[in-house]
Amino acid sequence: MNRSRYFRVCHKALAILAILFGAVTILAGFRVLAGADPGYVVSPPLLIYNTVMGFTYVGVGAIAWRSLDFGKYGASVIFLLNLIVLAALFIAYVAGSAVAVESLLAMMLRTVVWFVIFVGLWWLSRRDFGSEQRG
Repeated sequence: MNRSRYFRVCHKALAILAILFGAVTILAGFRVLAGADPGYVVSPPLLIYNTVMGFTYVGVGAIAWRSLDFGKYGASVIFLLNLIVLAALFIAYVAGSAVAVESLLAMMLRTVVWFVIFVGLWWLSRRDFGSEQRG
């Protein structure tokens, strides 16, 4: 596989990861909103945030599919928003608020996934593999 094709495959794989992760996030959120018991106490604001962000994940994944640069910017915003929410959850947890460890772990997973997507798109955008991939 030549270098240009390799970069395009990586680019599309990151976009697909974002879209699939968003779809799973939406499904999980709607299941709990519909009454499914996840097995731990769920914070309604966090549940709504994550469900709404699932749609954002899908949207940014679609943007990333079409435009590497715009996808990179979208991924950076999602990563930073998730990092802020993770920090707030951690502070609330340490302060003794009713924050489930599972919520912290799930938010950490979301933050790490979007960090990986952002770094991957950023790395690809620094490579010159064809102007047709740029937004």
